[in-house]
Formats: sequence, C-alpha cells, structure tokens
Amino acid sequence: MEHVGYLIADRARLLRRAFDDRVRVLGVTGPQARLLLYVSRQEGENQGYYAEQLDVEPITLTRMIDRMAEAGMVERRPDPCDRRAWRLHLTARSRAFVAELRTAIDGMTEAMLAGISLQDRETLGRVLTAIGTNLGARRDSKVANDG
Repeated sequence: MEHVGYLIADRARLLRRAFDDRVRVLGVTGPQARLLLYVSRQEGENQGYYAEQLDVEPITLTRMIDRMAEAGMVERRPDPCDRRAWRLHLTARSRAFVAELRTAIDGMTEAMLAGISLQDRETLGRVLTAIGTNLGARRDSKVANDG
C-alpha cells in the first residue's frame, strides 16, 4: 500500500483542482470561493480568522478582500471591540452566489463519491474526522510546548 499520507495529500490536490475548475466557470477563483464559503458558515469574524482558516498570510487575504469588496461580494464592517480590525460580511449579491457555489460543489462531491456506498462514505467521514482530530491535537500540543 502506498503511504497513506501521500494518498491523502495527493487526493486533496486533485480535489482542490476539481473545486477550482468547478468554481472558475461561476466567475471566481478557488480561494475566493473558499473565502465566501467560510464567511457564509461563520460570518462577522475578523480578517485574521479567515486568513488562518484559509492558511494564507493576512496581507494575501487583505488583497483578495479588497478585490472582492470592489466587486460587491463582501463587505468590511468595523470591529466594535478593536478600531484597527474589520469584520467580514457577505453582501446580498454574494448570498445568492453562495447558493450557486453550494450547488456546484454538491455536484462535484457526488461525482467524486460515485460508486462508493453510503456505508463507506460514512466510514470515510469518520476516518477523516479522526485524522483531523489527531493532527489538530498534535498541533495544539506543539503550540503549547513551544510557547
């Protein structure tokens, strides 16, 4: 058997490529689509939160948000607790667009899981959740030990 870490990383690469291709036809880049989806799930967080979720540098995200705000896809609102920070919100336009994104992603997910039984899908979900928990615990432990 190939190394499981390689298999996961390589399939994640293929999934990201399929996702990027799927959303590009809707007129956004993969990172822009991921940002919209994160904001739709957890609206009103500061930009640093979304940079961490997307695993990008804050300045990279700031530039992306600048372009998306100009296009009317996101809105920055002042943080009531920190005058220097901004909270990110969807616009009416992007709320409708997120529904289109989700439909496209649902189709991609079904294509990805074609031929895999419901039971195997559920098992896959549990295994990936456990892997995420294990990796998160390891990261949290390293951060705690490194100060």
